[in-house]
Amino acid sequence: MILTVTPNPSLDRTYEVPSLDRGEVVRATGERVDPGGKGVNVSRAVAAAGRRTVAVLPLGGAPGALVADLLDAQGIEVAPVPVAGATRSNIALAEADGVLTKINAPGPDLTPAEQENLLDTVRRHAAGADWIVCCGSLPRGLGPSWYAALVARVHAAGLRIALDTSGPALLAALRERPDVVKPNAEELAEAVGRPLTTVGDALKAAEDLRETGARAVLASLGSAGQLLVDADGAWYGTAPVDAVRSNVGAGDASLAGFLVAGGRGPEALASAVAHGAAAVRLPGSVMPTPGDLDPAAVTVTADIPVDRPLDGAAG
Repeated sequence: MILTVTPNPSLDRTYEVPSLDRGEVVRATGERVDPGGKGVNVSRAVAAAGRRTVAVLPLGGAPGALVADLLDAQGIEVAPVPVAGATRSNIALAEADGVLTKINAPGPDLTPAEQENLLDTVRRHAAGADWIVCCGSLPRGLGPSWYAALVARVHAAGLRIALDTSGPALLAALRERPDVVKPNAEELAEAVGRPLTTVGDALKAAEDLRETGARAVLASLGSAGQLLVDADGAWYGTAPVDAVRSNVGAGDASLAGFLVAGGRGPEALASAVAHGAAAVRLPGSVMPTPGDLDPAAVTVTADIPVDRPLDGAAG
């Protein structure tokens, strides 16, 4: 079982549009409404893979009720934490050429009692979990050290934890040595405080995060592939993608693929790459099922192309 923690979930509306022209009426060619938030997406991908998952998340108002209903319909066990504020609603505009514009709301302000209830709910549902996965931004009311405290609690219970966040929250959590962190190229550059222009730059940055405290780093580099760096070495994985329909949740699908394949080594990296490549071919934040995957198209190697450029300078 994989338990996910999403402190700032959302109701996500994705509109597919031919192009985005400011000041003009834009007519959508497609629309989706999905439960959102990085941890929620990981649970959705785990469920799509046929594995059991429990999603812990604060929910409030009509958007929160709809998020719970949507997750239940996807076979996900929901462990809700009732909050007074309404769950945020986000909007994504996906253009035909693959450009994505997102508008993310800030989310509710959690009270001290709601914060404690969130931690207690994680504790009550964590028994028997193979992984605890904590993802996304922190809502108002939770300081940047909140993830660090959660990592410490999870390790004290003898469990493994994967963390996908950024900025001060990531840096604070590193001192508690999370088992896996999953930054993208921009988050990796922010964490080390320097721009990244090649896969070699990303490799050095991942090694720096390990020296700071991360036990393993799974880095998503967009079309340049993915890196895994841990105590056993470093591996690089890629898969061809002919056309990107939406990259919403692709990194979350990758993390889910990594964890359901064991969360360690080149085989798990290959699963992460297959899940990420499949996700970008799907609309909105639809998570891939086993039938969407193409494992034979994935290449994983320890011969890392350090000179390969990243798509644009990260950082």
